[in-house]
Amino acid sequence: MIRTTIATIAALLALAMPAQAADDVIATPMLRANVTVTSDVVRVGDLIDNAGSAALIAVYRSPDLGTTGALPVAQVLSVLRAKQVIGVMTGDIKEVQVTRLARTLANKDLENAVASALERRFGLGDAANITVTFDRGVADMRLDASNSGALQQVATRYDARSNRFDIAFEINNDNNPAPTKLRFTGTAIETVEVAVLTRDIDRADLLKSSDIALERRPKAEVSGEAASRDRTIGMQLRRPMRAGTPIRVADIVKPDFVQRDQNVTIIYQVPGLYLTTRGKAIESGAEGDTVSVLNLQSKRTLTGVVTGRGQITVQGASQSAPMAPAVEQTSSLKRDEAPAPVDTAALVRNLVQAPASPAQIAQAQIPQVRVSQAPAKSE
Repeated sequence: MIRTTIATIAALLALAMPAQAADDVIATPMLRANVTVTSDVVRVGDLIDNAGSAALIAVYRSPDLGTTGALPVAQVLSVLRAKQVIGVMTGDIKEVQVTRLARTLANKDLENAVASALERRFGLGDAANITVTFDRGVADMRLDASNSGALQQVATRYDARSNRFDIAFEINNDNNPAPTKLRFTGTAIETVEVAVLTRDIDRADLLKSSDIALERRPKAEVSGEAASRDRTIGMQLRRPMRAGTPIRVADIVKPDFVQRDQNVTIIYQVPGLYLTTRGKAIESGAEGDTVSVLNLQSKRTLTGVVTGRGQITVQGASQSAPMAPAVEQTSSLKRDEAPAPVDTAALVRNLVQAPASPAQIAQAQIPQVRVSQAPAKSE
């Protein structure tokens, strides 16, 4: 009876051993080559698979937020043995890379959040035009990865005289019912994009592309409307200005096409005639300006409009003079009613020597006639 019992037990043990061996193979602890953690400690369950009841045992302090650290395998096994974790399979792993996940708030994102909190408040304009400077030079900020909520503004203070702000934010936390609190202080100034001079510029210089750079300047420093880059190129300054000076619309003018005392071409224009003569500008002017000019032949001072570089156009008085009455309409054109010829030479002499009077222009006007459409005679 005893022998039978022993044999039965031995048979049962023999049957149970393969199953137990299979369980041991499945549950063998396996070391991981790459580990990611979200908490401030590394646990056994982070380092190996099949850690069992030892999974929650803390063995290392986590790397800094958003960074990765390396652990030699021999050191890891030594620490695990101290925690009664043995038989860990390492394969060909030489070291374990441990990365701590984090949520990164870039410096630019924080600046935008502050600017948005101040936008159109306290006398400030659009957020895009608010320049934010943090106290103590805030760099990129890393938070625990559990801080997954949006950056919510909860309190805002701003002093318009000193431009200082004090703003508090909150971020919801997945692992904690209490939100993470952030507070920032610094200065916020509304700025405008302006064209500034890259070199000293004299009034007579034409502004070129290389003379202009775009910068953001405090709005308080730019009184009046700031000039854009496109608007300044090809223009002149009203006065000499030094490098680094912001340019306003009021500082620029169209370039002078005529300089004072410059020899110019005077153009006389009347209907059907275009004459030129030499002159000297009495004053400077840009295109479209009305200036005085001396006719060098007649020594008379005329008034004309700057129409090009070194050109002043004097419009004939005939433009406003009444036209000569047309010949009355008749049924046929009589030979003795032919218009009198125009003395063009006399008209030219008058135009060159002095501006034509309305009476002169009226006399020079070729009379208009209208010929009736009489039926053609058949032969």
